[in-house]
Amino acid sequence: MIVIRFVIDGEPRGKGRPRFTKSGHAFTDQKTRDYEKLIGYCYKAQGGRMLEGSIGITIRAYYKIPKNDSKKVREAKLTEEIRPTKKPDIDNITKAILDGLNDIAYKDDAQVTNICASKHYSDEPRVEVIVSRI
Repeated sequence: MIVIRFVIDGEPRGKGRPRFTKSGHAFTDQKTRDYEKLIGYCYKAQGGRMLEGSIGITIRAYYKIPKNDSKKVREAKLTEEIRPTKKPDIDNITKAILDGLNDIAYKDDAQVTNICASKHYSDEPRVEVIVSRI
């Protein structure tokens, strides 16, 4: 089994909603395109390569703990008694990761047959991704 792990530093970002031209054509906004390029860059820079066949993806999104949280709340977040229920939604984070890895980790995200995604708190906001050939 081939397993590739990589990290995208910074607050988790989700896939932006599609925008439409006056003629009705849909397009992806610039912020989302930039984030998807960053995802691909991080994957390649941290040893990623093109995989064939069925792919499994594990995504762990880490949100920064607000500075104004009490020590008790902060500890509860670090021990995962409290988990993030804030934006972006986990499905939008997943979609951004999958689209950012298209033509870089796999030919098409249709190859992804297994996904596990979760949201957590940390002092270091980031998204940890594991891509594996099943």
